[in-house]
Amino acid sequence: MADVRRAVRENWDAAGVADGDLVLVAVSGGADSMALAAAAAFEGPRAGIRVGAVIVEHGLQEITKVVAEQTEAKLRELGLSPVEVRTVVVGKDGGPEAAARSARYAALEQAREESGARFVMLGHTLDDQAETVLLGLARGSGAKSLSGMSPVGEIYLRPMLELRRQTTEAFCADSGIDVWNDPQNLDPAYLRVRVRNQVLPMLEDTLGPGVAEALVRTAGQLRQDAAALDAMAAVTFSKLAKLQPTSVELPAESLEPLIAAIQSRVFKLALEAVGGQPTQASVQAVTQLVTDWHGQKSLTLPGARVERTGQKLVFRSAKTLETGAC
Repeated sequence: MADVRRAVRENWDAAGVADGDLVLVAVSGGADSMALAAAAAFEGPRAGIRVGAVIVEHGLQEITKVVAEQTEAKLRELGLSPVEVRTVVVGKDGGPEAAARSARYAALEQAREESGARFVMLGHTLDDQAETVLLGLARGSGAKSLSGMSPVGEIYLRPMLELRRQTTEAFCADSGIDVWNDPQNLDPAYLRVRVRNQVLPMLEDTLGPGVAEALVRTAGQLRQDAAALDAMAAVTFSKLAKLQPTSVELPAESLEPLIAAIQSRVFKLALEAVGGQPTQASVQAVTQLVTDWHGQKSLTLPGARVERTGQKLVFRSAKTLETGAC
């Protein structure tokens, strides 16, 4: 129990959670989130921090409504307040896992805003982090994706990223906390379940123990590198960009000598500044206007239009163009 409680205290210190702040714990009823909720409920009064909870009911299984009600009662017994159940409608975009995740995070963010909470705490563990990194590797993702989840973000806190899942299970067992074992966590139809129950165990058997920890260490190193590159790119963007009411201009001659890691981040910032969606494909397309310029036509990208005229690269909002604004 001490490990989970210490992780909560250290995470709050790192995030600057202060006396009087309200934090919400996202709870599913499983061992990870229940351990986090119990630890936060224990530490909160000692630090003057108010601790509440949000249970997101996805409605994907008949039993989940009952589980949500039972979990709400358990959390109130632990002393969390406020505690609420939020029922969401899960769409189909991106597949069932992605759609459920989108609905869940939207509900959590709405709960935080309406309650005035400073942060939402999530029960991700070292095992979840390792799975995330391994999935990123398989998809050929960039450094930001491979850096995994951050323990401290603008909205979300993840105190248990250095703790194994066995630790949260032991915490609940030792504390006499009943948990719900979601049958979907054993369903091989879900990619993450296959990674958890087949791929990672196979890697451990083949390469030896410690694979999950090694993946998480790699994520931490990449997270530090990505943060440094993001900061450098932000400085470069602020120096080079000419911000107009409806556009952003960048000088191509100054962009060309930049290293690729900084250059791509500058393009991402420019796209974001005009309301574009900086996907990897979008950034690569913009890069071609600088590194392989031969008079191409303007680019129509998700949420943005980009064109090069001479040595000037201009980013415009697609919405502005649709309305005919100048």
